[in-house]
Amino acid sequence: MPAVRSFFLLAATALLSSAAASPSALPHDTHDHDHSVRRALPNTWYHPEDHPVHALFRRADEKTDGATYAAIGSPEWSAGYPPDKVDTAALPKAWTDALNAALESGKIPKDVPVAKLIPNQNPVYPDGLDPLGEVVCSATYKCRNKGDLWDAPEGVFASSFDDGPTEVSPELYDFLKQNNVITTHFMIGKAILASPAGFKQAFEDLQSDIAVHTWTHPYMTTLTNEEVLGELGWTMQLIHNSTGGRIPKYWRPPYGDSDNRVRAIAKEVFGLTTVIWNQDTEDWSIGSPGGATRPEVDANLQKWITGPKSPGLVILEHELNNNTVGAFIQAFPLIQQNGWKFESLARIDGGSVYQNAEDSLADVTPASVGIAVEEPASSSPAGSPSGSASSSTPSGSGAPAGNNSGGKTSNGSSANGSGSSSAPTGKPTGAGAAQEPNGAASVLASGLLTAFSALLAAFVLS
Repeated sequence: MPAVRSFFLLAATALLSSAAASPSALPHDTHDHDHSVRRALPNTWYHPEDHPVHALFRRADEKTDGATYAAIGSPEWSAGYPPDKVDTAALPKAWTDALNAALESGKIPKDVPVAKLIPNQNPVYPDGLDPLGEVVCSATYKCRNKGDLWDAPEGVFASSFDDGPTEVSPELYDFLKQNNVITTHFMIGKAILASPAGFKQAFEDLQSDIAVHTWTHPYMTTLTNEEVLGELGWTMQLIHNSTGGRIPKYWRPPYGDSDNRVRAIAKEVFGLTTVIWNQDTEDWSIGSPGGATRPEVDANLQKWITGPKSPGLVILEHELNNNTVGAFIQAFPLIQQNGWKFESLARIDGGSVYQNAEDSLADVTPASVGIAVEEPASSSPAGSPSGSASSSTPSGSGAPAGNNSGGKTSNGSSANGSGSSSAPTGKPTGAGAAQEPNGAASVLASGLLTAFSALLAAFVLS
């Protein structure tokens, strides 16, 4: 009997030793790989803008249409747009289809010819056409089309700036934020591509309203229908892809140069309302031969702000240089002192800022540039510009990537999962996933060995 007991003691000892030597019984923080640490800090402490992690940590209040868009400033974001002049042979089919449909239906007049560009003069129309007549009605010559926006409501200072973003824009944006006000930025498409950081500051940080100021800043009445299409369409597409899918509602023609043909293309194809102005600071000409001086600009701003409040003010101002921005900053205190209501121009009609979103923080209805958009629920009052396009065409615009769902469902969640770091099946991925089943088995085996050892011990001691 002692020999038997000795045999069982030896067997129990061997089993316990084997269990202790098993990898599954190693402490949790024991590893079988090199654990050397790189002590030098990386060159940058953050992921690049186009890294997917940025999508996980956007503003909590930022709303999009649910699609995935390239990070502003990344190569993917800027790809596919005209480098300079608009190529009419490369326009998306949806835009040209909408243009042709509006022409055939008579919504775009065919009797307004392309104006001729003459240096240092306003564009000139052929055949002696009167630019102030009903056929042409050129805003350059101060003909007011009833669908255009020229004046603000009584007592309202309708704020806006043209030609941004530029290198001096951050000074303007910082000032606006310090004073807790926003404005409407009529932005040039090429300028957005050149200054992505400025665009992000205006839209994401300041949460101002973004509108269209064409792609290259040309005299629009001197362009063909297709060239007008490209100047507006590409700018709208870039804004759409940079604001979570928002479709701009307003545009301002460079030099105020629009007529019945151009405004009809803007309205019928793209749903844009044309905005002009009722006072011009001519700040853009400061420093040019024969241009305005800074004291003259300052004096005009003071005169208008301290003057009558009917109609409200729509003043042409620019974020071009230190003088144009400085003139506004100097005049800003006068606005409140004289009892004006400071309002972003895009909000003076009481409707939505964008065609498919109330503003920069509201929900976004998925929509495509050049496709008819239904106004958001709280639409503008009766009689004010609706901002909705009147022509509808099939999708498939061929515009730059980002104008699609990008593998997402309509609510923005991933089509194959919840968006967490798990595989489609819901099981964890990576090394930890392979180790977890072995860990459970090791616990079970350890328990069985312990129980068996206890039985052996009881037998030996009995």
